[in-house]
Amino acid sequence: MIIRLSHKLGRKIGVQSAQSLPLHSNPFADWSAHLFSAGRAQYIILTNTTSLYSVMTFGRGITNDGKFLGRMTGVLGEFLRDDGFNFIWERLISPETASVHFSKSYNRAVTGSMNEMIQCAKYLLIEREMSPFDVSSDLNGMPMSMIEHVFPRDEFSSQTLE
Repeated sequence: MIIRLSHKLGRKIGVQSAQSLPLHSNPFADWSAHLFSAGRAQYIILTNTTSLYSVMTFGRGITNDGKFLGRMTGVLGEFLRDDGFNFIWERLISPETASVHFSKSYNRAVTGSMNEMIQCAKYLLIEREMSPFDVSSDLNGMPMSMIEHVFPRDEFSSQTLE
């Protein structure tokens, strides 16, 4: 599994990636992560690098790579099962978590799309007082230009292994 950390998140968990790895051969095992603040709380967004399917969690208590991986796999597994992607989690993602490689971001299109989602997430978290779980659902139903105005949830479900 590849997790592409933003500089800010890498600094928080003590991981500094020197290189940007190519896309993983399994598109379900390539994720980008970023740390941001909304109100007085920290949040982490984990976004599938190719489909922009995203999951959010609180950033509080995440102080090293082990805690980050534990939280992210727990939240990702729970959200995917709840969203009807149990097979994808069990067969295509969970086995990949045995070997995790940290990397720099893949490209500016992914980073820019994540920044757009973060702006929407901040509004939903602060103004609508939604939970990170509910915000994740809303973000996955938002058409994104990087994936030709398709919803991230639909793009995620249509990915195939090559």
